[in-house]
Amino acid sequence: MNALHIDYLELAVTDLPSSRTFYESAFGWSFNDYGGMYAGIAGPDGNDEDGGMYASETSVAPLPLIRSNDLEAAVAAVEKAGGTITEAPYDYPGGRRFIFTDPSGNRLGVYQPAG
Repeated sequence: MNALHIDYLELAVTDLPSSRTFYESAFGWSFNDYGGMYAGIAGPDGNDEDGGMYASETSVAPLPLIRSNDLEAAVAAVEKAGGTITEAPYDYPGGRRFIFTDPSGNRLGVYQPAG
């Protein structure tokens, strides 16, 4: 498996509309709406996404996401290295992903885009 890197960052926000307004005003960000509970942060080209925000009752630490072309190999690599899978691979509108914690308790995810 090739070296993987953080490719996407998700923020939990307690008020999605006001958070969108804040980031639009402060940094000029634009968003892709996914049904009122999730907003993708559009990249500089307006097409790709660099991250997202999801509605949450509480604010939690950001979720770094690592892109992979082989999700099952990434699961095996995380487990072999001593990580703990906290959410087994699951489908989402853009592909599949899983969530894990590293030995220090940091929460990260790995995703494989659809297609």
